[in-house]
Amino acid sequence: MDIAGKTAIVTGGSRGIGYAVAEHLVNSGANLFVCSRNTGELDDAVERLSALGNVSGMACDVRNEAQVRELIEKAEAEFGGVDILVNNAGMGVFGKTVEEISGDEFRQVVETNLFGVFYACHYAVPAMKRRGGGYIINISSLAGQNAHPKMAAYNASKFGLNGFSEALMQEVRHDNIKVSYISPGSVNTHFGNDTPSDEKAWQLQPGDIAQVVVDLIKMDQRALPSKIEIRPSRPPRS
Repeated sequence: MDIAGKTAIVTGGSRGIGYAVAEHLVNSGANLFVCSRNTGELDDAVERLSALGNVSGMACDVRNEAQVRELIEKAEAEFGGVDILVNNAGMGVFGKTVEEISGDEFRQVVETNLFGVFYACHYAVPAMKRRGGGYIINISSLAGQNAHPKMAAYNASKFGLNGFSEALMQEVRHDNIKVSYISPGSVNTHFGNDTPSDEKAWQLQPGDIAQVVVDLIKMDQRALPSKIEIRPSRPPRS
């Protein structure tokens, strides 16, 4: 797909991987619509990205189905359609056992990482069909296939996301809609209360994931890399 002139939606697009993806897409000529729960971060991101191209956005909590529906509808109304959806918004609760994590915390993780993706796809697929096709890319994690103690909620949400993505891919492939999911390893961002630093320069950078997104979209229509794993090439020796 030629990205120039296409409409792309990026959830969780105000920082980290989401912002890098948004930046790469707008630099490739896309009409960009971004969302974030944090209004201040969203406004700042839209202002910076608008210097690069045609950008709009709205505050949206992907756990809220009505807000996600409004997000898709606004993007379609403003730019005339929806061609690309990157489901990046996510959260995690780490360092707590199943005994320790609360039901509310578990619910928030699953509703953000899995239900939020479902809502966005549920409303984006009809919009893409109206355009004659599109591309959905879900940002997962290697934690979606490798379970870890004290990460049960995050593991469950990402294992679920992977299965959801593979099922959706088979449902819409004959509608000219591609679905891929990307499973990164360690990424140098603020996610999970982490702090980017020079000491963690061995980790993947947000731009590495963004480049994979752009490369997937630009791939010939006949080819569908449905699952991508990407990890640091030289992690510290254990």
